[in-house]
Amino acid sequence: MPLLDKTDVLPRLATMPRVVLELGCGSTKRDSVAIGVDVMDLPGVDLVGDIFEVLSSFPATSVDAIQSYHFVEHVDDLPRLMQECARIMKGGATLTVVVPHFSNPYFYSDYTHRRFFGLYTFCYLAAQSPFRRQVPLYGHVPRFRIDDVQLGFKSTRPFYVRHAIKRMQGALFNSTRWCQEWYEENLCWICPCYEVCYTLRRLP
Repeated sequence: MPLLDKTDVLPRLATMPRVVLELGCGSTKRDSVAIGVDVMDLPGVDLVGDIFEVLSSFPATSVDAIQSYHFVEHVDDLPRLMQECARIMKGGATLTVVVPHFSNPYFYSDYTHRRFFGLYTFCYLAAQSPFRRQVPLYGHVPRFRIDDVQLGFKSTRPFYVRHAIKRMQGALFNSTRWCQEWYEENLCWICPCYEVCYTLRRLP
């Protein structure tokens, strides 16, 4: 499917004061000023096409921030995605990625999900892990550092009481890096986590 620039955003990149991408935005963007990217032609999508084709259409160091909410789990080639994001992002630009945690029972129901995510997943692709346990890079040249990792605990409607309890659990388990690691090693199958939010920064 050829790339469709619905709002003629690509020719205007050089004149935009701030370029923010929202990958896999679906019909509703979280950030109204972001450029919405999706493979489906839905309301709110500015660029329609395969993610790698869309990213390749951006010049190097042209993007100030990239956001992604429950999209990256659908991508087959995560290292390639990170390389393309790094290529188009300015030094110091932020990359926010929210994905289902591997203990989320809904993760397994969606046949389009391609990979699991835990606390350490992006540590394999970043310059330094924020956790005590360091992991190998497997030859990957890191272009990002991790600023923050947060576990997200919530329940969907109509489970409001359960949602409130899980939010309290989240406050406890996110209080320190040690608590996050201890939770994932010992409690994640007892108290499943809904999602993980990573904040990464493009290295200069």
